[in-house]
Amino acid sequence: MPLWLAFFTTFILSIIWLRLIDSLTVKGVISKKLSRKIIHVGTGPIFVLCWLFFPEDPLSRYFAAIIPFLITIQFFLIGIGVIKDQASVDAMSRTGDPKEILKGPFFYGVVFVLLTILFWRESPIGIIALMILCGGDGFADIIGRRVPSFALKWSPGKSFAGTISMFLGGLIFSSILILIFIKLGFINLIFWEVFPKILLLNILATIIESLPVRDWDNITVPVIVVMVGLILF
Repeated sequence: MPLWLAFFTTFILSIIWLRLIDSLTVKGVISKKLSRKIIHVGTGPIFVLCWLFFPEDPLSRYFAAIIPFLITIQFFLIGIGVIKDQASVDAMSRTGDPKEILKGPFFYGVVFVLLTILFWRESPIGIIALMILCGGDGFADIIGRRVPSFALKWSPGKSFAGTISMFLGGLIFSSILILIFIKLGFINLIFWEVFPKILLLNILATIIESLPVRDWDNITVPVIVVMVGLILF
């Protein structure tokens, strides 16, 4: 697919996804808290799978990174009040305060931009970090709030069910995406040789996510995955 077409296809699919969740939130189909995490879970896989559309061109990673960059700039402008977008505020904040977007959602976007440029589809590290961030951290909140379980002793605000969901969600998402990129020839590795490393990175990410630190998971989780991933790969 030509570079410009891959760019616009990815951009359109990303916007459609975000606006769909915004719309469902405004209509009351899903709650604000749930919509925030659905965006968190779904955006990453959609975006990373769209990398497959891009040609073998040195500029591809930068064109792809423009999309989360523009969305992140939008988040920033909404957060500081320059852009009035109540649908986005309702979908991405916990309390309806636009400034909340400057924390989790903004950090989430920055991480996407950096990992896209630094690792692209030539390395599994960026894909694994993004999928743990999306599938792991996202499902930790969704499942943790809905499945009764005991709180973690070292982090009373987080539950055992959420922690297990973090691990399984990240492991499943990262494994599936890496397998797809390997099968399509973009990553020259053998999946079953890579899987133990994916497993280890998910264990470490789960430990980091379980710590009693709020709103910083979108930074701490990918940072530890990248640091250890550079050693493993």
